[in-house]
Amino acid sequence: MLLVYFLIFHSLILFTMKFFTWHIHGSYLFFLSQGNYDIYIPVTETKKEEGYYGRGETFPFGKNVIEVPASEVKNIEFDCILFQTNKNYLVDQYQILSEEQRKLPRIYLEHDPPWQHPTNTKHIMQDEEITFVHVTHFNQLMWDNGDIRTKVIEHGVIDREVQFTGEIERGIVVINNLPSRGRLLGLDLFLEARKHVPLDLVGMGTGELGLGEVLHPNLPSFVSRYRFFFNPIRWTSLGLAICEAMMIGIPVVGMATTELSSVIQNERSGFIHTDLNYLIEKMKLLLNNKELAVQLGAEGKRTAQERFNIKRFAQEWEELFEKAIHKQSQGRKQIISAGML
Repeated sequence: MLLVYFLIFHSLILFTMKFFTWHIHGSYLFFLSQGNYDIYIPVTETKKEEGYYGRGETFPFGKNVIEVPASEVKNIEFDCILFQTNKNYLVDQYQILSEEQRKLPRIYLEHDPPWQHPTNTKHIMQDEEITFVHVTHFNQLMWDNGDIRTKVIEHGVIDREVQFTGEIERGIVVINNLPSRGRLLGLDLFLEARKHVPLDLVGMGTGELGLGEVLHPNLPSFVSRYRFFFNPIRWTSLGLAICEAMMIGIPVVGMATTELSSVIQNERSGFIHTDLNYLIEKMKLLLNNKELAVQLGAEGKRTAQERFNIKRFAQEWEELFEKAIHKQSQGRKQIISAGML
């Protein structure tokens, strides 16, 4: 009997969940990979199509992020499928997954708020058999999810133990492709604020407005030297760059919109408001008062350590994968016991 218990326990230790997804948001995938499971992602020879980049060279992925040639995906056994875009759900799964793989436990991860109408956009995913996850409570609130039950798993980021120094008397803005994304991401607000306070912009596609891309592993050290982090975005999900900035201890100044309004406590862990002029005055204050910047940043870091803890994040995902797999397994057992298989 002891031998039986030992074998069961040993098999549980050796078992590692294997799920398949697409490489959509590199930084999110990196933090997702901190969990105790293997992540399989497809790759093509060109590595140009969204989701088919493979591991790439930007993020320091561990061995549990495994590239699979897109043509070979059908031949691999997985425990779960994770969709991250409408295209994954509507198109990609039918192109590279086998019929049996499409019957596996499935999770749909929605990264964004609705891009069309802010309150009346019905989400395309309406399959009750698929677990539906949002990354912020704001996103969950704004989407019309229909009759589908949804779950929120808030962001988790690694504490890289980079210390805020703030010796550069300027603000830093981290947004990809801001010139082409316009008002939605606050291009006009950035340009107006820059008339009054010194601001640097980094990210992909910054063009003449910015300093270009800073690779993700180098971003914390780069950002830590600036006096404050400015987020001019009107409408989007909570950016991982904000969570990482808070984890460093740099004070965040931003528009009091979307999830950020529930993350930053105004005048305690940063400054948030819907009045740009108010924020400009607070940015000037931080430039002239480094002690205040340190104080606000330290409070923001405490918030990040509690709310965006990577262990909590990884554990929630592990539990969700296990629950999805167990739920489908129990469903199949009930069907078998009813004599339907």
